[in-house]
Amino acid sequence: MKRILLLGLCCVLLLGAIACNAPEIIPPNNTDTKNDLDISACHTATYTPASEATCFVQFVLEGGATFVVELYPDKAPQTVAHFQKLVAGHYYDGLTFHRVWKDYCVYGGDPVSTGTGCAIDPIPGEFKDNGFEQNDLQHQRGTISMWHTSADPDSATTQFFIMQKDSAACNGKYAAFGRVIYGMETIDAIANVTLTEEQPSNNKTKPVKPPVIKAVTFVTVDGTDAE
Repeated sequence: MKRILLLGLCCVLLLGAIACNAPEIIPPNNTDTKNDLDISACHTATYTPASEATCFVQFVLEGGATFVVELYPDKAPQTVAHFQKLVAGHYYDGLTFHRVWKDYCVYGGDPVSTGTGCAIDPIPGEFKDNGFEQNDLQHQRGTISMWHTSADPDSATTQFFIMQKDSAACNGKYAAFGRVIYGMETIDAIANVTLTEEQPSNNKTKPVKPPVIKAVTFVTVDGTDAE
């Protein structure tokens, strides 16, 4: 009997070790479901769900804040296709805006909410400094762009950032692939959340309570479908 129990314990430990190889989606370290995102300052209109992938993507945050991104496949085709695949698979649902750099940009899409998650095979960097001349999108207020490591321009996976202010320094260095067309006030509210005082090495960019992405979905936008 002891031998059977021991074998069972070994199997459990082995399965646990295997499971540890897969990135874990870690929920925000909150004691409640609320955060300090000021919903009263946010966009809250919602848009008509689409039955298939479109170039319009709606983010709905916990609490009801929303914003809509328009994608530009003519500028960054692989990046847009990759992002659409993630949206279709509900990859971003439940993740957070894990890093906030007020008056610059906000970061989201990391499966471990630390800025180090890398759960999916990387895609080529579609930007000029990486030899991709087709993408001439500027990093202006509202631009959404894929994050990559400084060591590897072809390391973009799931993390993205959205510009709160213009940044010429990012032009040609990251794969911009769309822009916020509705709800920039929500981005401004995200940039205003309280930050932890425990990260001097990271410029104190970690929110105390990271805003949670409830759902990211494809929508249709024709100017009349805001609710």
